[in-house]
Amino acid sequence: MKSAIEVNDLRVDRGKRTVLDDLTFSIPRGAVTGLLGPSGCGKTTLIRAIVGVQRVHSGTVTVLDHPAGDKALRSRVGYVTQAPSVYADLTVSANLRYFAAVLGVPENDQVLEAVALQDRRGDVVGRLSGGQRARVSLACALLGEPELLVLDEPTVGLDPLLRRDLWRLFHDLAANGTTLLVSSHVMDEADRCDRLLLMREGVIVADGTPAELRDRTGAEDLEEAFVRVVEAVPA
Repeated sequence: MKSAIEVNDLRVDRGKRTVLDDLTFSIPRGAVTGLLGPSGCGKTTLIRAIVGVQRVHSGTVTVLDHPAGDKALRSRVGYVTQAPSVYADLTVSANLRYFAAVLGVPENDQVLEAVALQDRRGDVVGRLSGGQRARVSLACALLGEPELLVLDEPTVGLDPLLRRDLWRLFHDLAANGTTLLVSSHVMDEADRCDRLLLMREGVIVADGTPAELRDRTGAEDLEEAFVRVVEAVPA
């Protein structure tokens, strides 16, 4: 099975600082891959490179057999940023209509049911809570049933029940063939992923399943496993 994402020797510099340091990895299709690591480790920069909006110094990023950012990926990749990327002065339904038109796909109110906002169709987005605005962004990203869904810390600010429901949705999508890349700095979400990429200071320090990470480190707790991986990396 071909990978959904192939990253080879990717380097991103910001001024004199290297943000991503020669990363090479692949992400399998039809699975939930977690991109985990502390704030500031380079997760968002990596995600921006994958969706094609980040200037890179060197290396290649291939997404669904196309160069990252290729026009052919417009309706095949859904991207949810940390900050809700919807229009605050429009209603929820109006946002869906707008993004459906941009993507060239039919408007589909079922995406609101998927994110538990079906009773908020007529609400102006600017009057919603931060968590609700984030869910509107996710609903818009689900329009057109993208093959790859890239989510940058989608559960920040959400209550535990909603976080649980969203992770169920992520796995339902993966079971139906969607590939998901979900970033988080909350290590207790690691166990919800099929595979893990653990980042630290611009490098990938671990790549594998939660079970493989536990076996590698001898730790029962994934947070402790991450600590042991970091401590084993040469300074």
